[in-house]
Amino acid sequence: MRQATQGRSVNNTIKDVQNTSDKRGIAIQKVGVSDVHLPFLIKTKSGSFQSVLAKIKLAVDLPQEFKGTHMSRFIEILSDWSQKPVSYREIGYMLTDTIDRLQAKRAHIDIHFKYFIEKKAPVSGLKSMLDYDCLFSANLTRGEQLDFMFGITVPFTSLCPCSKEISQYGAHNQRGIMRVKIKQHPGNFIWIEDLAEIMEEQGSCQVYPLLKRGDEKYVTEKAYENPKFVEDVLRDLVLTLRKINGVQWFEVECENYESIHNHSAYAAHTECVDN
Repeated sequence: MRQATQGRSVNNTIKDVQNTSDKRGIAIQKVGVSDVHLPFLIKTKSGSFQSVLAKIKLAVDLPQEFKGTHMSRFIEILSDWSQKPVSYREIGYMLTDTIDRLQAKRAHIDIHFKYFIEKKAPVSGLKSMLDYDCLFSANLTRGEQLDFMFGITVPFTSLCPCSKEISQYGAHNQRGIMRVKIKQHPGNFIWIEDLAEIMEEQGSCQVYPLLKRGDEKYVTEKAYENPKFVEDVLRDLVLTLRKINGVQWFEVECENYESIHNHSAYAAHTECVDN
């Protein structure tokens, strides 16, 4: 009992330097922790959740009169929320929690994680898991609505229309990636699985982790019958994203890792949508 009392006494005498005042007159827009690696639970379309390894940045604003913020509280918050399945709504609760516990006006979070979706081979029907790099990014100002953005990177196969046109047989193809960041109006949300499927349909053919010979024949011929430049992939993707319910803004990048050049073919587009 005596030791506990002494412990409290010692803690009460430790100076809280970060809580002292600062005279330089500079408010900091974001201060917090980055490169925090934690297991997180991401809600799935099926109503379950997937355990992922997340890389997180969490920050708040700091008024000019305060010297520092309480860094340990960020880890406490993230540790608490890493045990709860999260999606759009929970991200808002997490930032509200951060604002309250740090006594801030604004909070910001980036959560990078690798998400797995089961893919079925087109002919054999064999199932395997494909990994997708994903991002949840959100800002919240006290008393206002959540500003949420979702990002995903999807691999695809493309076959060159020019190569097909000028060659007597065959055509060169390559693997590419599509990167999409999308922001929807409050109350609208698209699942990772749905956006990934929409994106995969825009390439010459989808990418599958597991293929047997019949599957390989299918994807080779599918790409040959559906040649696309990187510009074609991007434009088809833009047209499709415009149709998603409640889209406010999106950013698209497409990159082909060229098979006959030592460089990549690249295209990008950003658009605000009145939807």
